Amino acid sequence: MLRAKLAPKLTARLPVKPGRIAGAGVAIVLAVALSAVAIAQARAATWLEKNFWMSGPEYTRDIPGCDYHPALDRIITNFHTKEFRFWNSEMRIVGFENIQEIDTMPWAAQSIPRRFCRGTAVINDNSKHPIFYSIAEDTGMVGMDWGVNFCVEGLDRSDAYGAGCRAAQP
Repeated sequence: MLRAKLAPKLTARLPVKPGRIAGAGVAIVLAVALSAVAIAQARAATWLEKNFWMSGPEYTRDIPGCDYHPALDRIITNFHTKEFRFWNSEMRIVGFENIQEIDTMPWAAQSIPRRFCRGTAVINDNSKHPIFYSIAEDTGMVGMDWGVNFCVEGLDRSDAYGAGCRAAQP
């Protein structure tokens, strides 16, 4: 009975409540545990990790040619979408001329296989502009198929590929 009467008086006089001390102790222990995990050395993937969606790139090096119609259609569609959505322009690519391959896989053997191409894009205002594009393996939607990056010289309004579409070339 005496204890029940004295306990509220003793805890009222303490500058810090006992619950806060316990909470601070838990926070310190958690911080130390996370620090130990963070400074642990990196290790290689285990056998299970390697065999569960971590097999690494397995490129077949089967890249479509520069004149592959679905790739050219993707360029036409993406160019029109960019012009209409961001520049409020009705410019469209209506055709291609003088398509030729520049290079295939010009970098290290372990890089993503790419085919670099050039040609002339015919625009619906009857102007002709050099176009540089690359078709790369496993760079399409969700990495499932080939992807295309392109730059139409003189119509790269945001200068994303640099002067003369330099970044779109090998």
